[in-house]
Amino acid sequence: MRKISSEKLEQELKRLEQMREYERKYEEYSVICGIDEAGRGPLAGPVVAAAAVLPKDAVILWLNDSKKLSERRREELFLEIREKAVAYGVGIVSPAVIDEINILQATYEAMRQAVSQLPAEPDIFLNDAVMIPGINDKKQVRIIKGDAKSVSIAAASVLAKVTRDHMMEEYDKLYPEYGFAKHKGYGTKAHMDAIREFGVCPIHRRSFLTKMDLKNETQ
Repeated sequence: MRKISSEKLEQELKRLEQMREYERKYEEYSVICGIDEAGRGPLAGPVVAAAAVLPKDAVILWLNDSKKLSERRREELFLEIREKAVAYGVGIVSPAVIDEINILQATYEAMRQAVSQLPAEPDIFLNDAVMIPGINDKKQVRIIKGDAKSVSIAAASVLAKVTRDHMMEEYDKLYPEYGFAKHKGYGTKAHMDAIREFGVCPIHRRSFLTKMDLKNETQ
């Protein structure tokens, strides 16, 4: 564990306490579940969602919106969250299904999958920016930018992001010409140039690439 001064520790604990606003607001509920996703925007790869239930007294230093964390920090938190969580689940929806039902519906499906992996249904769901069809609306709280406002959602954010990053690193071994390990499927210039040169591969979301010339398609 990295060394931290008493001053920085105090500041971090204060920040984490601020991120418990919604957990305090709904503290009468025994089981509070945070839900978030990773991978709605990329041109390739799955969309991944996670559901996380943390102990009410859990202290996970540096926990935050996964997008605000370094890769090293995310990896460290990924392990700590899985160790300390009361329960967690991860849902994964493939590019083919994304093309079939659209990214929003695929995101909802990934979230439902994540919830279905929990040992029991939580008392309340804190969701990052969405209401999930198929889950009791009365149990859901939609929080805009929730991954920066709730420790439960932040934990789900890290689980989803790191799980997806690991998958894209594995895909990079299968399709090294695209650079998936580096850009994780997002539409960087290098990725767009690779698509133009090599065409699409099996993990590309064709519905996201309708305006590109895809004549040279890889099977």
